[in-house]
Amino acid sequence: MFVSAPDRRRTRDPAALAELSALGERVRPVAASRTRLLPVLPPLAGLLPDGALRRGTTLTVGRPGDNGALSIALALVAAASSSGSWCALVGHPGLGAVAAADLGVDLGRLAILPRPGVLWAEATAAVIEGVDLVVLCPPFAPRASMARRLVARARERRAVLMVLPGRAGWPEPPDLALRVDDATWEGITAGGGHLRRRRMTVTVTGRRSATRPGRHHLWLPAPDGSVSGADDPGPVTDPATDPATDAVTDTVTDTEA
Repeated sequence: MFVSAPDRRRTRDPAALAELSALGERVRPVAASRTRLLPVLPPLAGLLPDGALRRGTTLTVGRPGDNGALSIALALVAAASSSGSWCALVGHPGLGAVAAADLGVDLGRLAILPRPGVLWAEATAAVIEGVDLVVLCPPFAPRASMARRLVARARERRAVLMVLPGRAGWPEPPDLALRVDDATWEGITAGGGHLRRRRMTVTVTGRRSATRPGRHHLWLPAPDGSVSGADDPGPVTDPATDPATDAVTDTVTDTEA
């Protein structure tokens, strides 16, 4: 589901934000949330203190220059969307839909606001009203007060706010911070071949129950476009005959903030 943000000529028009509020009402769950946690794929459970995403919390994923932050965020969205939760991606115009689907994201449960404009914070707040999980790529550097309001809104609505700070940064300390310490593609040797899979090391820090930094190794994507633990190398196939190599080339656009 793609959502158009108001153009710059209407940035002061209350009707523009009303459209986003209407979207929130359309996708609002019929019943109140009955659990404090949103599920994640099994290879990602070790990243999180509860083995799942806790409602009302804020996560940051990646730092400036991290390669793979959006892939991690979408992989974290996958299980929640496929189990029926509404999710949203705000501020990223270059999503690779095929790669996102390969990671397990239910595209029918993902609202996309690719270019929210100068009222991106207000747009994000309106979207939080009606979904369970929001992935936010701030297009501009947020003020501390702006970030605090979004964190408070997510806590109040029992939504998960997942921020990819990128170059814009994020001034508010998150409950959990995930960063990519190493990301290496495999498959190209001696100047030829296909990109088959990417091994990455993800470090997790945070307050509350995640006081100790943890390091985890993932294949993201694995040869079939999914995510798996890197400690289990899995079957190795011939790149020349593996149809999954074509799917991997439709990346999730990892020039990610």
